[in-house]
Amino acid sequence: MNNLTIKTLALCFFSATVFGQWQQSAGTAGLNMQSLLTNGMYNFAGGQTGVYLSSDTSANYASSNNGNDAVGPTRGFTKDNSFVYTCSSQGAYRSSDNGATWVSKSNGLTNLLGGGILNVGIRLFYVGPTGVFMSTDQGENWSAAGLSTTDVRSIAAINDTLFVGTNGAGIYKSVDWGANWVNVNNGLGASLNFRAIESNGNTLFAGGPIGTGVYRSTDFGANWTLLGGGLASGSYRGFASNSQLIVAGSFGAGVFYSIDNGDNWTAINTGLSDLTVFDVELNDSYIIAATNTQGVFRFALSNLNLTTGITNLNPNNSISIFPNPSTNQINVLTDITYHGSSYTILDINGRSVIEGKITARNTIIELDNLSAGTYFLRMGEYSNLTSKFIKQ
Repeated sequence: MNNLTIKTLALCFFSATVFGQWQQSAGTAGLNMQSLLTNGMYNFAGGQTGVYLSSDTSANYASSNNGNDAVGPTRGFTKDNSFVYTCSSQGAYRSSDNGATWVSKSNGLTNLLGGGILNVGIRLFYVGPTGVFMSTDQGENWSAAGLSTTDVRSIAAINDTLFVGTNGAGIYKSVDWGANWVNVNNGLGASLNFRAIESNGNTLFAGGPIGTGVYRSTDFGANWTLLGGGLASGSYRGFASNSQLIVAGSFGAGVFYSIDNGDNWTAINTGLSDLTVFDVELNDSYIIAATNTQGVFRFALSNLNLTTGITNLNPNNSISIFPNPSTNQINVLTDITYHGSSYTILDINGRSVIEGKITARNTIIELDNLSAGTYFLRMGEYSNLTSKFIKQ
């Protein structure tokens, strides 16, 4: 059981108001950019003219194509503990020096045109018009991993479960590293084209075709729901996420972010001169966007007033909530200091939905009457100390 840190929430946490604006990254104006990666202090951007590299939190980029494909689009990046990898129109490339030099690594790929690349543990996966390929030797050799007659455009993983988005066949799932694939399209309707897919914890987000939007699954792809909550209808091409937010880049409507696992979204487009966004990424200080015609932009995370201060109720961190995410109930585990304290559960809009008292070391709170979503447990007199949990 993990102790849950208790976070301080300002009132602005519940507000959709966002200040600040996007800044165009120097060295990228007028460029087509399609993919992004953050690797420590290095930020990579890839597009029609290859790879660009920034070492100053995306303020400035310079071409970084020594050995890389610079005449066709670099459509994806991934990394492991030793290398950074690209997928491009000319296959896979690998760098051991954070982009200073690249080496082609395409042995075994039957079609060099890449749609996405992903590292999962000791395995690399490369997807394209002839399906999925896997490498277990850091790209030295690739072997077919299924869907050979399917045009695969995107890939994500939750632990050892793979998910791919295709052009024309919806979404597929594999639990055996590509030996077998099953179609998981329940809830997608007629949406069959998915150029972006992202995992955030045990939640999946998939970018649907024109006229749809972002789909979400909380049950490993078994069921999908088309999200609203402020998202513009349209095609979505890129996602980025961390423990605080999920960011989505759209084809024509700019960038949106959510702090409640996709239930509600806010547009952040001030200063973004190209609203066709092919990818988004996060570093420690910024959201980064790769656009179709105007290069790379960055947006300071500080503009979002996200929860950054951590305050423990006592030095021993003696309050825990589990399970999280939950289904029918949560357990609130405390020491005797808080017995008799009142609590309030708030919804994402700050409305009280459940109230009660901590009566024992383990207080069980029933959630049957709450709809799925993000909630906050606030402890009585400690009204500025609030914990987030998710009901599925």
